[in-house]
Amino acid sequence: MAKGHRSQIKRERNANKDTRPSAKLSFARISTTKACYVLDAIRGKNVNDALGLLAYNPRKGSTIIEKLLKSAVANAQNNNGMNPEDLYIAECYANKGPTMKRIRPRAQGRAYRIEKRLSHITIVLDER
Repeated sequence: MAKGHRSQIKRERNANKDTRPSAKLSFARISTTKACYVLDAIRGKNVNDALGLLAYNPRKGSTIIEKLLKSAVANAQNNNGMNPEDLYIAECYANKGPTMKRIRPRAQGRAYRIEKRLSHITIVLDER
């Protein structure tokens, strides 16, 4: 059981907010596993190195994640006043989103289900 009043619990939870610059893309039309292949390649790297990797990566998720990384860098620059050369990718992960279910007609009146998976991708930056 929680101790304290509801407002006190909320106040304590909000005091521990993460102040690092980040960007989140919800409902991205890519499966979590496909996005994680690209995210694993850039995790822990400098922003400039990561943008170079993403520009020449042939995977589908690289264009989506490149755009998201540029957004996170812009957030760091405008909101926190950080220098883009000092930034590196502290965290990046893809969480599972909702699945769109579609039907594919098959032989003899049958129907197969097609699952179009969505994901929520988050990138968190930090200064070295």
